[in-house]
Amino acid sequence: MSGDLVIQIGQEALMTVILVSAPMLGLGLTVGLMVSVFQATTSIQEQTLAFIPKIIAVFVAILIFGPWMLRFMVEFFSGIFVNLPARIG
Repeated sequence: MSGDLVIQIGQEALMTVILVSAPMLGLGLTVGLMVSVFQATTSIQEQTLAFIPKIIAVFVAILIFGPWMLRFMVEFFSGIFVNLPARIG
């Protein structure tokens, strides 16, 4: 196993992590921005108001994008296990 192969697998793994986490992070960021604008306009500075909608948004993102994320990760890992002997040999 060469160093180039390890770097390539690492790059693919990092790209998979970024793509799988992007829907949850994006929705959490959007909801957090909306809550911040709401807090700034109404002068409500309640700490729990910032966290509860973000948590709900992340759970909704998991429910919506969960099957896609699972399929993407299964394809990545099966690709590693299927192609690893061919890459090494």
